[in-house]
Amino acid sequence: MKPTKQQLAAAENTTLRDVIDHDLDVLFVGINPSLYSSAVGRHFARPGNRFWPALHLGGFTPKQLSPFEDHLLPNFGCGLTNVAPRTTARADQLEDEELCRGGRGLIRKVSYWKPKCVAFLGVTSYRTAFARPNAIMGLQEQQLAHRPIWVLPNPSGLNAHFQLADFKELFAQLRAAVSC
Repeated sequence: MKPTKQQLAAAENTTLRDVIDHDLDVLFVGINPSLYSSAVGRHFARPGNRFWPALHLGGFTPKQLSPFEDHLLPNFGCGLTNVAPRTTARADQLEDEELCRGGRGLIRKVSYWKPKCVAFLGVTSYRTAFARPNAIMGLQEQQLAHRPIWVLPNPSGLNAHFQLADFKELFAQLRAAVSC
């Protein structure tokens, strides 16, 4: 169901519930919810977002889930949250302090839920939230609440720097690391 213009407008500044549980292999961390995702109440719901195909191709799920199956992720050892909980039309509408505050909240969340690994979906939000201006893709030297950190590309269809084959490879590397 595609949201209407009115539903998209009403979604601004709302939040989207986390998909999280104990004993996760990976807690995937988006930047913040999009208007589309919040309007339909599901993570990475906009058509063209590559999160769901990458998750499957990388070996986390036996089939490609739809955004409307996001609640099933803990069954596959995965969870979803965001650095900044507030829904915006574009990630650049977030203030740096909002990302830093979200980073502090994420530390508390990871300390409580204790996933094996935390995977950020977008290097820029990670750099800002945790004052790591030189962070690059892949496994980080730093940890978050004593958990390894991976940085993966933002799966938005607007991110033209990475193709689906790149996502498959990077997600598969993460999958292999958490399977050890």
